[in-house]
Amino acid sequence: MLRSSKGSVATAPKGFGEGISAASVFVGLVFAVAASAGSAAAQGTDWPSRAVSVVVPFAAGGNTDIMARLASQKLAEDMKQTFVVENRVGAGGAIAANHVLQAPADGYTLFFAAAPQVAVLPKVQKVNYDPIKDFTAVSIFGTGPFMLAISSAIPAKTIREFVTYAKSKKINYGSGGTGSVSHLSGALFVARAGLDTVHIPFRGGAPAMTALLGGQVEMYFGNAADIIPYVESGNARVLGVAADKRMSQLPNVPTVSEFYPNFSLSAWNGFLVSSKTPKPIVDKLARQVIAAAKDPGVVAQLSRLGIEPNGTTPEQTAAQIAREQPQFDAAIEAAGIKLKP
Repeated sequence: MLRSSKGSVATAPKGFGEGISAASVFVGLVFAVAASAGSAAAQGTDWPSRAVSVVVPFAAGGNTDIMARLASQKLAEDMKQTFVVENRVGAGGAIAANHVLQAPADGYTLFFAAAPQVAVLPKVQKVNYDPIKDFTAVSIFGTGPFMLAISSAIPAKTIREFVTYAKSKKINYGSGGTGSVSHLSGALFVARAGLDTVHIPFRGGAPAMTALLGGQVEMYFGNAADIIPYVESGNARVLGVAADKRMSQLPNVPTVSEFYPNFSLSAWNGFLVSSKTPKPIVDKLARQVIAAAKDPGVVAQLSRLGIEPNGTTPEQTAAQIAREQPQFDAAIEAAGIKLKP
């Protein structure tokens, strides 16, 4: 069940620095996976024997929080243990990351992270952690591609038509905040399409979507959960998805990469742990997350949110993070975000 106390609890039924290259991210994270074993070969066999904390870097109700709760509830059911979801908001996720690293590295404090905490924050602001050295990649639970949405009042029906429309006037594009995936996706699109725009950041996806519908901005890259309801009601139009392949829920909507190659900024969410966590615990957690992400009930719930279930191994997780880093680097540059000194 889920209940609210100090944190939200899922209970079983009774009975990443500046200048990080893709290669160094991959090598660093894989090294962290391998190096965490130490003398702990026997550890992990009885894990978890008490409640596990799942730290979420964003507020309750958003995509990351929803996925964390789905994952935690399934892990609780499968492992016959309590998983407590803790929302520790602030500094783009750095507060949550630091909280995880300050806790004992025993598998009882997990970080349900998103791409920005690894690929963006360490490059654009001072943080007290190194995503390569301090964290071990465990498993990506789900990936939700960001969508290019416009108001249905705009006559454009395709990306090409919208680019032509946008070049005829100076447009505004909204985002869920400076440095967010929605901001970086929008900035990269603007750069690749050669548009003259003004970025208007909002405090989250909901107000950005409201601004799109109200005509304050002409373009917004947001997640499926924010956008699809308005597409279904006819108030918004999706022109493309920032992913490597089309979404099964919207097979007729092209990827942005079909117009501008290698345009993919996936909004993944998954588990990281302190790099000091014993490898048997890392491996056991990864196996359980992979199983949870394949559960038919979980798959159905994620699909309704426009999220693709993943369930990756630690090595696959590290490789995906490394593979995406160049795109995030290009987006940071396109957004004109000043790198930390």
